[in-house]
Amino acid sequence: MDHAAGHATHEPSADRRRWAILLAGMLTMVAACAFQYGLPFLVPAFRASGLTLAQAGILISAPVAGVLSSLVVWGAVTDRVGERRVLVAGLAATVVLLAAASVVDGPLALGLLLAAAGATSSCVHVASGRLILGWFATHERGLAMGLRQTAQPLGVALAAVALPGLGAADPRPAIAFLAVATAVALGSVLVLVRDPTGPGGGPAEATASPYRGAFLWRIHASSSLLVVPQFTVSAFAFDYLVNDRHWATSAAGTVLAAAQVGGGGIRLFAGWWSDRARSRLRPMRLLALLTAVVLGGLTLGAAVGTPVTVVLLVVAAVLTASTNGLAFTAVAERAGRYWAGRALGVQNTTQNVAAAATPPAMAALITAAGPATGYAAAFGVAVGFPIVAALTIPVAGERPLG
Repeated sequence: MDHAAGHATHEPSADRRRWAILLAGMLTMVAACAFQYGLPFLVPAFRASGLTLAQAGILISAPVAGVLSSLVVWGAVTDRVGERRVLVAGLAATVVLLAAASVVDGPLALGLLLAAAGATSSCVHVASGRLILGWFATHERGLAMGLRQTAQPLGVALAAVALPGLGAADPRPAIAFLAVATAVALGSVLVLVRDPTGPGGGPAEATASPYRGAFLWRIHASSSLLVVPQFTVSAFAFDYLVNDRHWATSAAGTVLAAAQVGGGGIRLFAGWWSDRARSRLRPMRLLALLTAVVLGGLTLGAAVGTPVTVVLLVVAAVLTASTNGLAFTAVAERAGRYWAGRALGVQNTTQNVAAAATPPAMAALITAAGPATGYAAAFGVAVGFPIVAALTIPVAGERPLG
């Protein structure tokens, strides 16, 4: 890695090209995440159409269920045929499926199309991360992965701004918008993306499985635990502000869009921090513990209904997004390029299992606890997950970087 990092400083043309490729990878993530994780902003529209909160929770989890069904397959294919081909094929299929979803009638057909589009669009989580491993050297990989991971909250921010207005009367125009955004991302891949020839590029040398020990499994487990508070907040913050705090949908969407931008910023900071600290997992543990503290405050605020609760909700929306890039970078670096696609596929799969299960489970808890205490109960349950995650993160087993 040291040799590769030094080699990168003598190839300015490669440096310029890799940043353009990173930009294209970010655009694919923005489009995919706006669809995969932005549907909670259509929950009021789904409820207005006659669905219960639990039914809406299942519908908005359909893309995530599709994502987790195909990530490991996409990872294996990416390790075999390269990143560009995978991105082109997956995004093209997603455009077609979302276009169909924008004209279909009935929640069952819509849910099936959303799940299928989730499966095809999941390619971006594997391929765009593997591009960074191949194009960027160790000393800047945390920053690059942090930039890439900012695309998820930016995608959700895009959904927060666009979907409530487009889907106010009918969710179909909002879904058509997501199809157009995916088509734009596909165009950026066709123009900009090439398979790695940078510091970590070229044919990947065969190596032994990185899963012979517990290190990667512990990162997968801790990351999945941290997804629960993230999706508890992101899935229900909009509905909490609109139906519990009686905010206008436009105001709630704007505030949460700003929170998503903040989430992107904190991921970028975390990546930069990890490069300077030469550790991905020590910063990850500290951020997990801070998340637990903020969620505890949010629980108390929601229970008593104070105005500061909204501030804590925004802080929680920012902070719960902070650790994703660190975990992805740690997994990719430990796996190496020969296994990176599959390891990132497993990483995304375990996270998305938690992401898919969280909205329906928390919706059932909120409904059972009742309107007065439902959200406080959900936030309270979420507090325990980052605490357990902090204990699970394998800091002692991390290899020195650089």
